[in-house]
Amino acid sequence: MASLKPYSLTLLIFTVLLFSASANAKQHSTLPLRFGQNGQFKILQVADMHYADGKTTPCLDVFPDQLATCSDLNTTAFLERVIQAEKPDLVVFTGDNIFAADSTDAAKSLDAAFAPVVRWGIPWAAVLGNHDQESALSREGVMQHIVQMEGTVSQFNPTARGEEMDGYGNYNVEVMGADGSRVHNKSLLNLYFLDSGDYSIVPSVSYYDWIKPSQLLWFQQTSTKLQREYKSELDGQREAAPGLVYFHIPLPEYASLDSSNYTGVKQEAGISSADVNSGFFATLVEAGDVKAVFTGHDHLNDFCGDVSGIQLCYAGGFGYHAYGKAGWPRRARVVLASLKKSKEEGGWGMLESIKTWKRLDDEHLSTIHVQTLWTNTT
Repeated sequence: MASLKPYSLTLLIFTVLLFSASANAKQHSTLPLRFGQNGQFKILQVADMHYADGKTTPCLDVFPDQLATCSDLNTTAFLERVIQAEKPDLVVFTGDNIFAADSTDAAKSLDAAFAPVVRWGIPWAAVLGNHDQESALSREGVMQHIVQMEGTVSQFNPTARGEEMDGYGNYNVEVMGADGSRVHNKSLLNLYFLDSGDYSIVPSVSYYDWIKPSQLLWFQQTSTKLQREYKSELDGQREAAPGLVYFHIPLPEYASLDSSNYTGVKQEAGISSADVNSGFFATLVEAGDVKAVFTGHDHLNDFCGDVSGIQLCYAGGFGYHAYGKAGWPRRARVVLASLKKSKEEGGWGMLESIKTWKRLDDEHLSTIHVQTLWTNTT
């Protein structure tokens, strides 16, 4: 192979650095996330798009007379509709963003799946599910592609950790106080994103993967750090800033909920969690800051219920190339965090409440199951 001339090598290095800086600029240009002047921050959760090749990809589980005109483009149209209706401050994609096994080009499928949020200029975050990597593009490659896309706050993994971490796409994002308020430079809501894996590689454990000890340790360390900073900088503040957690595969604790203590529906034969309990739920309870967990994976479940003071929530299936139920509309979950009114400069103080509801892809883009997940009692 011919050697590079000095100026060629310099140009190559410059190009690589420029590309790297451009990728980081895309990721961080939307940061920091911040509560609006209305004292609110709204998150749209999109679960299980299962995007593939666009208009040539057929829909699943719709009525027979809809099959001829239904494709991935219906998923795109739904995302456009709900973005216009809700005007979210952040869109979170909780895995199985693409159904890679049916995609001829995974990178193009990812670009098409996320295109509406990029086009609208809305900050967005993504984690991986169990189907995103089922093509020539590896799990690592999928996440590398995502973090280089425009407008995303997604991260490959924490950059400050010295040791290896399991998975791809474990990170946290802080939501700062309203501009001009006393706490405009302080996070009032902490968002945690984790890679819940795909399939077990342990011979004695069948099927789905789970969150690993290295990820639990990262969460513990991050939560402890954020809580310490929050309490030390806000005099007299006893409670930590609330946290929300997003990943794909539900925890075994979801199975402890039934119709007497959840809002929504449970239509799956069971909870498709891992066959082992990683202890992550116990870690969340012990940390004390997390108020709700949001997952996908089980498309026909969309309930939300309290277990040991933490709300465990499904979004319900969003995509039309994902399995569903004819006549049961695809759906998305919305979370609204609201600040307390303050007489001080800026007009807004600490977080007051976290509410949620779902939007259906029906004629009226119906809103259902409005509920309060958490209220500040201090």
